[in-house]
Amino acid sequence: MRSLDLTAATWRKSSYSNQDGGQCLEVACGFTAVIPVRDSKNPYGPALTFAADDWSSFVSAVKDGSVGD
Repeated sequence: MRSLDLTAATWRKSSYSNQDGGQCLEVACGFTAVIPVRDSKNPYGPALTFAADDWSSFVSAVKDGSVGD
């Protein structure tokens, strides 16, 4: 598998992220086939990538409450 260059990626995190003690994820914007995700406390650490469809399904499940803590 080819490595994804994230050096110029624009990262964003939820506006709710400061409400939970800093345990946040950031998502890189501008990618279509994959969604890069990283730990906001370790911005120079590794990022995980998820297929866009899988990430969308995960986010939907979190929003509707079918994914627990």
